[in-house]
Amino acid sequence: MNSITKSLLKSVKHIQALWPRSSSACSGEQHLRKLVLGIETSCDDTGAAVVDDAGNVLGEALYCQKEVHLEAGGIIPVVAQQLHRENIEQVVKEALSVSGVSVCELAAIATTVKPGLALCLEVGLQHSLNLVNKYQKPFIPIHHMEAHALTIRLTHHVEFPFLVLLLSGGHCILAVAQGVSDFLLLGQSIDIAPGDMLDKVARRLSLRKHPECHSMAGGKAIEHLAQTGDRQQHTFRLPMQQHRNCDFSFSGLQCLVNKAIKQKEKEEGIQEGEILSCVKDIAAAVQHAVAVHII
Repeated sequence: MNSITKSLLKSVKHIQALWPRSSSACSGEQHLRKLVLGIETSCDDTGAAVVDDAGNVLGEALYCQKEVHLEAGGIIPVVAQQLHRENIEQVVKEALSVSGVSVCELAAIATTVKPGLALCLEVGLQHSLNLVNKYQKPFIPIHHMEAHALTIRLTHHVEFPFLVLLLSGGHCILAVAQGVSDFLLLGQSIDIAPGDMLDKVARRLSLRKHPECHSMAGGKAIEHLAQTGDRQQHTFRLPMQQHRNCDFSFSGLQCLVNKAIKQKEKEEGIQEGEILSCVKDIAAAVQHAVAVHII
């Protein structure tokens, strides 16, 4: 987190320390259920939801920035930050409206504070701080990878401990969830995440130019083309086969894929940026290698 984000968190903690636990700007409100407003701005989606203490999502809203970032060829933090600023107020209002809940009825406000893009996290924290100040509500800082790990408990009856695998464009984590805030880390990527690697391979293959993939993000484009490709046409050595641990690595695999792409371009007599005739086979082989390594 950057200095502004840290200062926002310090402000929230200072304000909370001054309030009695029972304080509220909306006096006289007593509710059997505890309701929490959650706000998420860690990357490229502006999200908000109201959840009760039984895990029921009463109302939610989301603004997705996908189309903007597809045009830019990737997420640009300052652009993402501006889009969060433009949409967060409406997203929060919509989540509250759909849930039929007012801010006065909330027991707390929970917001992602890490990990993520600092500029984007800042927007969610600032908006939360405004609500916390105005309505004098407790603040719950959220580590959003821990939140992902616990999401299963919103939809299924899962007892602790349980094994969880978190995969994304920024993370690859294997852990045991032992409690709500108690996690045993078994392994993680020692370099880049699988989603990041797939996005980079998609860019190297120029999949935005492929007629079937022009509106797809990199990983989704790889997955789409892999469905009709022959993975056996290309074989990539799996990472870390000699390591007796639970860690992952994807940067070396990416280098092998890039070499194979360059060799195929040479064989087909095309330049980088043009679409290979065997692009579906490469996509299938890449997806297979990533999946087998994770397994």
